[in-house]
Parts: sequence; C-alpha cells; structure tokens
Amino acid sequence: MKLVSWNVNGLRACLKKGFLDVFAQLDADYFCLQETKMERGQAEVDLPDYEEYWNSAEKKGYSGTAIFCKEKPLSVAYGIGHSAHDKEGRVITLETNDFYLVNCYTPNAQRELLRLPYRMEWEDAFRAYLQELDRHKPVVLCGDLNVAHQEIDLKNPKTNRMNAGFTDEERGKMTQLLSAGFTDTFRFFYPDRTEAYSWWSYMRQARARNAGWRIDYFIVSDRLQERLHSSEIYMEIPGSDHCPVALELR
Repeated sequence: MKLVSWNVNGLRACLKKGFLDVFAQLDADYFCLQETKMERGQAEVDLPDYEEYWNSAEKKGYSGTAIFCKEKPLSVAYGIGHSAHDKEGRVITLETNDFYLVNCYTPNAQRELLRLPYRMEWEDAFRAYLQELDRHKPVVLCGDLNVAHQEIDLKNPKTNRMNAGFTDEERGKMTQLLSAGFTDTFRFFYPDRTEAYSWWSYMRQARARNAGWRIDYFIVSDRLQERLHSSEIYMEIPGSDHCPVALELR
C-alpha cells in the first residue's frame, strides 16, 4: 500500500505546474494534500478513479487539506473536535480497516513567533487527538508538520535556531509526540541521513543549493513498524516549494 503526502502551496497553481502528471506518476492508494488554498469545485481536478475529501478554511484562499483515495473509507472526520482549532481546514481523518489516516497541515509559528503560543495549544490538543485514535486503531499521520525535529533535518541549524519551525518549543512537542508511541518513518529507515529535505524557501536559490528543511512527515503508531516497507522524499519533483513524501506499508 502506497501513501503520498504533498504540501502543494495552492492546488490551483500546482495544477498549472504538472500536478496531475505527478499524481499519475506516483500512483498512490492514498494521496494527501496540504495548503490547497481552495474549496472543492474551484478548479478542475479530474480523478474519476479516486474518492475525494476536502477540508477548507473559513478564510478564503488559505490553508486547507484534501485526500484522494482509491477505496472508500469506513468513516471520515474533519478537524479534531475543538472549535478553536477547526476553522482553518487543517485536518482530515479517514478510517480504514487497519488504521486511521490523519492528514495534517500544522499551523506555522510565523515571523517573530507571533503564533507560537497558539501553536503550543494546537500541539497539545492534536497529540491528545492522535492518542485517542491510537487507543482504538493504529494511526498513520502525514503532512506538513512545520517543524524540523533534529539538527540534521535542516541545512543551517545554528543560524535558524529559535526561528519558526526550529524553536526549542516546537521541537520539544515533536519529541513528546514520538515519545507517546509514534515513529518518524523516515528516521526509522535513515536515522543518520543528512541533506534530505522536503521544503525550500523561494529566496536565495535555496532549492538549487539544497538549503532546505525536512518538515513533511509520515509518522505511524509504533505497532505499525513491522508493516513499514519504505519511506521516501521525492526531492526531484517540482511544482511547489515542498516536494512529495511517501510511505509504503506491507
């Protein structure tokens, strides 16, 4: 089973940059998008072989998530059940026979860390949501989680420390999540691999220099480790400031 996650930084723009070709090339059973910046029907996304589920932000042209899947899920949920956190279209959860698939676009702490206090509230509420799901079925979490967990997860850790996405607080929340019974699948396969990134700034030719960050993840309940087959980052695929990441389960 193949799952793909991609922050498309505006699906309407990405459609003009070859999204459908990438979608066909990767041929996933589940294809999860973040930062769609649209509502369903605002663009032609012709994928007749897939079920599709959308969660759009109340604010137009902002945030948003979507999932395309080959099989109809047992159930679908939008948000995490907290009104304070469910207005920006950030989470979709599908229930399958074997696990819950959670597609997430984590709030950014923003410049000068203006949204860091809210981010901390989000992290605690979201972790509690995942733990509750995990009590019933294993969880597969994917998405743009807006944090580089370790120093090897970004090109310039020293100069970026305490910038949004690499604060001690955000990294600590990721550590808490993983310590609560979850596995970062990429690090499961590649614990020491460097220069493997999923996001690059549009400034200063960052992508050409591979001055990036690994902030897009597949994270699974620890008890799914025996089903892990591969975890990949498709750094060569353009179309967004992020590239797709993938997980294969046995």
